[in-house]
Amino acid sequence: MSDLLHIQASPRAQSHSLAIAGDFLAAWRAAHPDGELDTLDLWAEPLPRFDGATLDAKYAILAKQPHSPTQAQAWRDVEAVVARFAAARRVLFSVPMWNFGVPYVLKHYIDIVTQPTLTFSFSPEQGYRGLLRGKRALVVYASGGDYLPGSGNPRPDLQKPFVETWLRFVGIDDIATVAVQPTIGNPALLAASAAQARERVRGLARDF
Repeated sequence: MSDLLHIQASPRAQSHSLAIAGDFLAAWRAAHPDGELDTLDLWAEPLPRFDGATLDAKYAILAKQPHSPTQAQAWRDVEAVVARFAAARRVLFSVPMWNFGVPYVLKHYIDIVTQPTLTFSFSPEQGYRGLLRGKRALVVYASGGDYLPGSGNPRPDLQKPFVETWLRFVGIDDIATVAVQPTIGNPALLAASAAQARERVRGLARDF
């Protein structure tokens, strides 16, 4: 079990979300020198495709049917990805906004780990129930546009609601968020936002 899993959703070396996450990690290591950190770069991780036997295996579970040998092998690959996520006591996400939402690699990862019996359950009596309870999450967002209240931005923000709705769906309700915005167009606003974000994550790191 790792103390902290850092899930990186940006491929850019100059990523603002990665930079703020880096400030958090430096403070976290100082506060928790014996803490175990696991880093998951979604751009380097060979995630399984979610089609064919893998998809059939999921529906077999939902239908309470046994897996075929091919489905069982495909499901073991899914279980391995989920196990790494489930083993972390705390999770740090660095997430840029792409086209109003999240990068496709993060959506792929979410589609892999959001599975019946592994991260959520369902019954007609209780409905859906997240199984990853007792965890904490910090999400560092970055976006080219300004989505702060009062910004007047007419474009939709599908990044933050999506990530936080998913986290709660799998049972993670203790969520802290930090946003760096806008990263394009106004250097003064970016500098101020980044400074506030650095201060906030350094404070969060002490007790995370």
